[in-house]
This record gives sequence, structure tokens and C-alpha cells, in this order.
Amino acid sequence: MITHHAGQRTDRPGADSGGTMILVTGATGTIGTEAVRLLAARGLPVRALVRDISRAPQDGSWRGAELAVGDFDRTDTLDAAARGADTLLLISPSVPAQEIAVIDSAVRQGVRHLVKITNHRATADSPVDRRRDHARIEAHLRASGLPFTLLAPNLLMQNLFLVAPAIRQTGEFAMSTGEGFFGMVDARDVSAAAAAVAAAPAGHAGRTYLLTGPELVGYADVAAELTRALGRAIAYRRLTPDRHRELMVRAGLPEAVAASNAQVFALIAEGDAAWRSEDVAALTGSAPRTLRAFVTDHADAFRAQG
Repeated sequence: MITHHAGQRTDRPGADSGGTMILVTGATGTIGTEAVRLLAARGLPVRALVRDISRAPQDGSWRGAELAVGDFDRTDTLDAAARGADTLLLISPSVPAQEIAVIDSAVRQGVRHLVKITNHRATADSPVDRRRDHARIEAHLRASGLPFTLLAPNLLMQNLFLVAPAIRQTGEFAMSTGEGFFGMVDARDVSAAAAAVAAAPAGHAGRTYLLTGPELVGYADVAAELTRALGRAIAYRRLTPDRHRELMVRAGLPEAVAASNAQVFALIAEGDAAWRSEDVAALTGSAPRTLRAFVTDHADAFRAQG
């Protein structure tokens, strides 16, 4: 059973019996939900910071976890959530002011290790604003003196769900990545790597791990795997970055987000994401999932209805 109290952290059954408390922010997101589940399944004291209590899983997968209801923009709730935590797994939309507030709260509350999900290409002079944001956050983290570990995933396979409606309705999807390749990784493997580091952070301080799948793939490969799994032809339609940006705006994305996405897709077309590593296996002891395994597991999400 998960217990909670709005505006502050709650006590986990048996949490005062010892052990290292791990705080997970962004806990109801794609990576965080599974990370909390994995940590709770190990019987580790874990606290999930959530903004909306209704989004916490109700299926028992977080059994034994605490819930801390809070907001990245409210320092008091961050301090309440971090109080008594030894390790903090920082997952968020990477708004600098918000992540910096979490880092500062961790320092105030005596957190001993912080694990951050970041971007492999984060530099202060990146042409992509979100990568500059990550670089700014990382610089603040280094200046804080808090021991930390960085986890940098390649493209997440779960991002394919964004084009699932088009695939179901039209049998095709459009991207502006050309023939670029990427080390696409299943978010479940990112969660497993994050949980492994958070559960035993000793030895990981100052390290950056690159999290990828076992192979470099492109969107033509994605179309081929979907065709195999669904038993119908799925086509990958190539767009120019400008045209893709226009379509994203038309679909409701803010102009700034669409422009940033288009920048990233253009870089992928030039080989920016064509990198892979063995770090998932090194951290988790298991090989990362293949694109075929992901598509097979989630085929129904892409299957035409009726």
C-alpha cells in the first residue's frame, strides 16, 4: 500500500528500520515510474516525488514506496521531500531553474549523491537550447560539491508512441532525420540503469554513462520492424526540417519547442546520434532491449483499430 499526505512526504511502512533512502523526482514519467518500481521491488526505501497524486500507479507496482507530493517551483516541498534522503535520482523536463532548485535542496538536506538524467551533447555553446540548459544545470551541479553521476540516454524507443496515431490511421509516419542512425534505447533499460546506480552509488561518483540500445538503427529500420510486427506495410516518409517544424506547430506544439525539435532532427540526419555503448549491460548485468523486442512488446499501440 502507498500512503501519502498532500504537500509533504509520508512515511514508508518500515522505512525507519534502516537502509538508504532514495528520492526519485519526476516519478510518474516514463523513466521515473519504472525506476521507482524497480527500487521498491528490491525492498529499498524509496520516495517518489509527484505533483499529481492521481498519476501514481494504483496496480501495486509501487508497493512499499513513499509518496511525496510537491512541485519543482516550490522550495518548501522540495526540502520536505529531500529530508532524510541519502540519494536523489533527478528526472525532470530539465528546466534549469527547477533542476537547480532541486540540487540546492539536496545540498541543504544533506543528500550524499545525486544521479541526473542528462544529454550526451550538453555543452554551453550547443546550437540546441535544451542542450545548453543541461550544460547550465551540470555546471551548477559541479559547483555544488555534491557527488553525482550523469546518465545520458540516446533517443528513447518510447518516443515512437508519438507517431503511433499516424501509423494506426495512415500506415506511415514522417520524420526529418533523413538516413541518420541512432543508438535508440528502451526507457525500461534507462530506468534499470538509473535504479542500479541509485541503489549503490559508491564507485559511480563523477562518472558519465551513455545509455543506448545494442544497435544503431534508423527510421527505415523502425518502419521495417513495424511492418514485420503488424503484418501490414508501414512507410517512413522523409521531411525537411522546416516542413517538419511547420507540421509540429500545426499539431499544437509551441513554436520554440517545434524549432528545437527540428534542430535536433536535422543534427540526427547528420550523424549526431550515431553512437552506442555497452554501459547498460555494465550497469544492469543484462543486455539492453532491441528495437525488435520493443516493437513486439508494444505492437498493439501501433495496430489499426477495427
